[in-house]
Amino acid sequence: MTDWAAAILAAAGTVLVYIGARKFYQRFSYPITLPIVTGTVVIIVVLLGTGISYDTYMLGGRWIEHLLGPAVVALAYPLYKQRKMLKMYFFPLLVSVTVGAFAGVLSGYYLSRLAGVEQALIASVLPKSVTTPVAMEVAASIGGPPPLAAVFVMVAGIGGVVTAPYLFKCCKINHVLAKGIGIGSASHAIGTAKALENSEIEGAASSVAMTLSAVIVSIIIPLLALLFF
Repeated sequence: MTDWAAAILAAAGTVLVYIGARKFYQRFSYPITLPIVTGTVVIIVVLLGTGISYDTYMLGGRWIEHLLGPAVVALAYPLYKQRKMLKMYFFPLLVSVTVGAFAGVLSGYYLSRLAGVEQALIASVLPKSVTTPVAMEVAASIGGPPPLAAVFVMVAGIGGVVTAPYLFKCCKINHVLAKGIGIGSASHAIGTAKALENSEIEGAASSVAMTLSAVIVSIIIPLLALLFF
């Protein structure tokens, strides 16, 4: 099979898997059945079952990966529509996201230390709660492998959207802004996409939290790395 054929098959297969996962989620709407979760599992199983390498899959997967940038930019639309509300709550948003950014970085560091993880791996864990391009750059700047940072971002994103509904319920968090800020700070674009499903206001708050968190984390991690490493 030529590279072009493999790329087309991988891209088309990914789209079809997502469509199927989306329909499954519409019928069985639970956090664990989110398309990003079931779709990822199906693709992993198919690759392992057929023996197709990750490099071969990414010949087409990169085409979809390139759409990540425009998808993130598109999140600015609900942000613009809710600009008055966001201006009204800007200070609480800033404080909450700053606290969330520090919590995400410090929890990753201390839990990794507790587990006896080596330093290079910790460097990839620290930026786990920000969007993939930022996390990879931040990890590389402090000596962490960027591909591992991307993996931890996915784990944080999927883990966040799966557990957030239960955590909100357990902690009795009902305010739409609090939920948006929480999931945006912890689960970046994946969490923001889920927040948009709940409401436009929650999605806008999550989009702001995701953006601010990326800026704050890219500043504090190099500084904290001087103390940690």
